[in-house]
Amino acid sequence: MTEDSVKTDPADDHAAELEQLFGAGGPLGGAVGGFKPRHSQTEMAKAIAAAISARTTLIAEAGTGTGKTFAYLVPALLWGGKTIISTGTKNLQDQLFSRDIPTVRKALNVPVSVALLKGRANYVCHFHLERTLQNGRLTAREDAGYLRDISRFMKTTSSGDKAELTQVPETALIWNLVTSTRDTCFGAECQYYQDCFVMKARKEAQQADVVVVNHHLFFADVALKDTGVAELLPSANTVVFDEAHQLPETATLFFGDTVSTSQVLELCRDVLAEGLSHARDGADWAKLVAPVERAARDLRLAFPQDVVRLALHQIAPSSVFFPALETLVSSLAEMLLTLEKQAERAESIEQCRTRAIELSERLKGWNKAGGNTAQGARNEPESVLWVEAFSSSLQLHRTPLSIAPIFNKQREGTPRTWIFTSATLAVKNDFHHYTSQMGLVDEPAQSWPSPFDYGEQGLLYVPAGLPQPNAPDYTDAVIDVAMPAIEAAGGRTFLLCTTIRAVKRAAERLRAEFEQRGLKYPLFVQGESGRTELLDRFRASGNGVLIGSQSFWEGVDVRGEALSLVIIDKLPFAPPDDPVLAARITEMEKQGLNGFMHHQLPEAIINLKQGAGRLIRDETDSGVLMICDPRLISKGYGKRIWQSLPPFKRTREIADVQAFFRDKDRTSEAAASGKIMP
Repeated sequence: MTEDSVKTDPADDHAAELEQLFGAGGPLGGAVGGFKPRHSQTEMAKAIAAAISARTTLIAEAGTGTGKTFAYLVPALLWGGKTIISTGTKNLQDQLFSRDIPTVRKALNVPVSVALLKGRANYVCHFHLERTLQNGRLTAREDAGYLRDISRFMKTTSSGDKAELTQVPETALIWNLVTSTRDTCFGAECQYYQDCFVMKARKEAQQADVVVVNHHLFFADVALKDTGVAELLPSANTVVFDEAHQLPETATLFFGDTVSTSQVLELCRDVLAEGLSHARDGADWAKLVAPVERAARDLRLAFPQDVVRLALHQIAPSSVFFPALETLVSSLAEMLLTLEKQAERAESIEQCRTRAIELSERLKGWNKAGGNTAQGARNEPESVLWVEAFSSSLQLHRTPLSIAPIFNKQREGTPRTWIFTSATLAVKNDFHHYTSQMGLVDEPAQSWPSPFDYGEQGLLYVPAGLPQPNAPDYTDAVIDVAMPAIEAAGGRTFLLCTTIRAVKRAAERLRAEFEQRGLKYPLFVQGESGRTELLDRFRASGNGVLIGSQSFWEGVDVRGEALSLVIIDKLPFAPPDDPVLAARITEMEKQGLNGFMHHQLPEAIINLKQGAGRLIRDETDSGVLMICDPRLISKGYGKRIWQSLPPFKRTREIADVQAFFRDKDRTSEAAASGKIMP
């Protein structure tokens, strides 16, 4: 027998070790309260370990409750080498860095170093704080108090991460004045460069074994080379994307280009301030910026409506939009002539000149790509050009029709492991929609089922008699059928809507209904407080009703009795007037594909699975998922949708819902009295 013939495959060794680590009596059980061995979790960890050994790609769908975070952390910390973990939000990033990774690291007793890296807007900037303290251009009354808090915070913080300063809301306007952007950072020229928190975080990330980032940061870096990830990628052995279902949308955002009138107005504000501070005699600064500000506002006013989303070819060639865009470009060029003459008088004026050049180039580039006509859209078959108007700004977008070729280019070069994981990547165990979006065709994909007993723990209720979702009084009809279910659940409800308008109307109706019926259910409405505060108050209430739109469909974890009913108002199809969606469907149909079946439907199913996933969060949870959309029953594609959901028992009768909650309450009472085990 040769020496080679007795060598074992490292993947086999890893599999045996993972059995022991995740097994009963293993180290994870000792470190994590309530830890139970889960077959799906162990098998997923083995598959990830095998991908790490072979430096290959794995697409891993893990049903809710599988424990996917530990399933990728254990093999990554043991064998992943230099690892980048990218997750969906900054909150999840903080949770991984502060809780999950320390727990696993301690359980495994592995000496890996870990760093947290966020975008520069998350770190207080010494230079901008100093400048704001000196000249105090505060925009809101409460900012003076917040500024004092930030100034005190700077004396004690080692990271400069604004997430540590919880008494200043994340949405406070003061943060814009005390953080830097790519445009307003002086880099190595800055007097505070040695103390810079952004540079410190990047340096720590360079030296760490495991770096935790978020998807926005990862793709902003790929597009802009400005977040520190670009330097990390060449040395990374393993890249893990958690909440990977969000990647197509995030990547589309960053692989495209957006320029807005708000950026122009911010530039004008800074040109005026820096000109008056450093070169008062160099120009009549107020007179210089006025035409640019006026041109930016006129461009917004080219669309009198409040909210507009139009593809370039939908804008009439005779529209005032095109001349207004030309006027903005030429007025920016005029301002630039003066900035070029005065730039040497101060670094901050030079910086304004650089920003003006970049904005001017991007505006001209968009205009040139459009060719000023509807025909121009054909100049760029890979992108769609479109405009989006908000109440006080206009954005010009250039969005790629497919991110697959761009993302594949990022994955070329040194072989490394790429793990894509989420609870929602497949449609009825078919990964094709996701893999084609990301350019991961022919890469291995696996799904591990949830350990929950959905047939016993949950009920899917589709009420009868509802109008079509485009009916003008649809939200009122939803509330009419929802009220008996909400009462049966004793509150304890999420109402997930597909539009903000539906959230507002549902809130009006429920307030009136609760008052009329004397129901003491606290009502929590998206927009009335921050997301975290609303969720904390909902959990604490014990019988609340929370109404939210897209941001509450995912990344929300409410366990136990506080959430027993999830109502979804309608199937989450993307709005049909979305210019990017329309262009993608047109492109698919040119290739002989059905845009609805191959894109809109799978996209809606993945979103719906996220919303449905809010209901059952652990083995002891139970509740009702109520989907109000009649298309789930009446349309041929409805079966494909409900077959992609967890295998709940199904009903169309409110009496079954009421009986479910009566049984649930009886069980809870018996458990509380000690007659049965909970």
